[in-house]
Amino acid sequence: MLHAADEEADHLAWCAERLQQLQSRPSILGPIWYGGAYLMGLAAAKISPQAALGFVAETEAQVEAHLSHHERALPQNDRQSLAIVQHMRADEAAHGEAARSAGGIALPMPARWLMGKTADLMRFCAYRI
Repeated sequence: MLHAADEEADHLAWCAERLQQLQSRPSILGPIWYGGAYLMGLAAAKISPQAALGFVAETEAQVEAHLSHHERALPQNDRQSLAIVQHMRADEAAHGEAARSAGGIALPMPARWLMGKTADLMRFCAYRI
């Protein structure tokens, strides 16, 4: 799982660099998202290691779906952004599979629903702030 953490740091760096190239910036709400995800992961870990891994697997599945949306929405001539998004999506899929293979359990539907609604709220805010 440490390798996955290194890859997540790479993703942040790639996105920051690409946003700078496009004369844009990341959401100022990023630290709140990371803090919230950390707290949710801690809560899952308090339940069990398998629940924590299940949280990772579900998070990665939702991020992978979000990246697929971005991949479809990006202009096809923006090859650099497409390559970044495709690489990140493949990494997220691998992280989710690693969490499941390590014993992650499927989270109950209410937890998955809440995670999805939280992600919807995060996107809503990030696109507007």
